[in-house]
Amino acid sequence: MLGLFPVIHRLREADSALRSKARLDLLEVVGSLLLFGGSLLSLMVGESWFWLGLAGFPPLTAVYAVKGVRRLRARRHPTA
Repeated sequence: MLGLFPVIHRLREADSALRSKARLDLLEVVGSLLLFGGSLLSLMVGESWFWLGLAGFPPLTAVYAVKGVRRLRARRHPTA
């Protein structure tokens, strides 16, 4: 939960590249919270909260796919 505050602060930056990275980081934090929160609730509470953990997989998959594509593009086309 504490990881949200720096990401939200970076969303207010003037640089569009930083805001774009901050959006991906925000989606990653939310997906992680869903995944781990659902897992923790399933273990702690007698009811099944497994569906909440499953809801975290699509955002995390999307974030890691976009970050991977960006990393490959940066590797193929160095700016320096």
